[in-house]
Amino acid sequence: MRYYPVNLDIRNRNCLVVGGGDVGTRKVMTLLDCGASVVVVSPTVTEKIEELSNNSLIKLEKRGFKPTDLDQMFLVIGATDNPDLNRQIHTGAERLGMLCNIADRPEVCNFILPAIVNRGDLIIAISTSGKSPAFAKKMRKDLEKEFGTEYAEFLRLMGGIRTKLLSEDHEPEAHKHVFENLIKRDLITLIKHRDIAAINSLLFEILGEGYIFDELVFIHK
Repeated sequence: MRYYPVNLDIRNRNCLVVGGGDVGTRKVMTLLDCGASVVVVSPTVTEKIEELSNNSLIKLEKRGFKPTDLDQMFLVIGATDNPDLNRQIHTGAERLGMLCNIADRPEVCNFILPAIVNRGDLIIAISTSGKSPAFAKKMRKDLEKEFGTEYAEFLRLMGGIRTKLLSEDHEPEAHKHVFENLIKRDLITLIKHRDIAAINSLLFEILGEGYIFDELVFIHK
């Protein structure tokens, strides 16, 4: 296995995107969704990047890349169609020991970006180790059909239950059988069909009084 699977916490970390076209825009949006502090360097940019800059959601430098742009960055994504510039970004990042991804060029990356199915706190990542992005995309579309929005609500509920149990001084290890029981009883299907009465009945049966679906989901929004 060539790549080490990992989920990065990039909240409030400085992340650089070099390139302001459609590919760069997609990279920027994903970084923002994950809470990063994003800087874009590019002479030309899409309307979306201009809009994000005008709303102070990103910092935009409308110029060419300089090696000093890498200073104080946690990671860099190269999203240009200039092979020489991509290599320059990669070389600079390697020198600084930075995380570096060059779009569609796995040979000059020290990490690659998987195709993602995002259902709230459920993140399913699909990687072909750079061998076939088209197949990763196909797998993503297949999994999106299988895993609906009910999984996001299910995890908010489970998080709310966990928070409430911990607030009542329960030991974390004691929770294991509770969550296994909820999963076995097909709670996800009840959420999918919005059968709130049945959900609350199941919560009462397993957890006792004080565990109400709407209240628990609200806790973890």
